[in-house]
Amino acid sequence: MARQHHYRRRTSNPAELDMTTFLNLMVVLVPFLLITAVFSRITIVELTLPSSAGGATAEEPSFRIEVIVRDAGLEISNARDVIAAIPKVEGEYDLSTLSEMVMALKRDHPDSNDASVLLEPDIEYDHLIQVMDVVRSAAIPGSDREGDEGVTRVALFTDISIGDAP
Repeated sequence: MARQHHYRRRTSNPAELDMTTFLNLMVVLVPFLLITAVFSRITIVELTLPSSAGGATAEEPSFRIEVIVRDAGLEISNARDVIAAIPKVEGEYDLSTLSEMVMALKRDHPDSNDASVLLEPDIEYDHLIQVMDVVRSAAIPGSDREGDEGVTRVALFTDISIGDAP
């Protein structure tokens, strides 16, 4: 007779997952993220982007400033004529001259709030932000009622659109 081999079956228990390290991580990580979320503030700049329809609007603004950022410098126009061309000074955009010209345009057109910042393709993002800051507001040195000297921020052209330069 042939011998029958009886193999002993090993009874294996299902493996248990050790969740304690994961739970310890979550206990520490979740409150940390909740606490730091309160302290992080995000500033959103509202922009007027062109619509995809591209149709003519019913009401055209009476005056709209356009600041064109080029490699050679800045141009200020009113959508029809170039008002001023500001060349770069020592390789940098002349933002102080731009600020003076934008303040003069705001004095001439106090009711207008619309502006466009148009960029050539290879202009850095930092230059866009700097030009938008100059067009949006200006810092005017002066003194307040108590005689303390300080800087006052004045809103200029607050409704800014961005786009590609022609």
